[in-house]
Amino acid sequence: MNTDKVVCPVDKTLNLINKKWSIQIIRDMFFGKKHFKEFKEDKPKLSNKVLSNCLKELEENGLIEKKVLNTTPVTTEYYLTEYGKSMNRIIYELAMFTLHDENNNSYSLETRESLKNDFKERLGIDD
Repeated sequence: MNTDKVVCPVDKTLNLINKKWSIQIIRDMFFGKKHFKEFKEDKPKLSNKVLSNCLKELEENGLIEKKVLNTTPVTTEYYLTEYGKSMNRIIYELAMFTLHDENNNSYSLETRESLKNDFKERLGIDD
């Protein structure tokens, strides 16, 4: 009898990105490398401790890579790994979920198209 428990792939994916700020951090890194300070500037409500823990977990899960530069003071850069970049379709679909909602009056049709094109370009999405 096979005693291996099969874990749902959706659950496994969600476990990779289960911290509150993970998706936003991954999304921001599609725009290029980021320094710790830049994450904080973009998200003032994000505490240093939560950010540190989130970055550490994303690194442990293979989604981002940390590079420590020999500068004074020491500078740390964060990049998406190829594995992290493969989340581009997930990030895109999360954005499109709201943009495709015709009942959502938050965005004009022009703004929706502009955001859709911007996400496609930044995330490297081809239809």
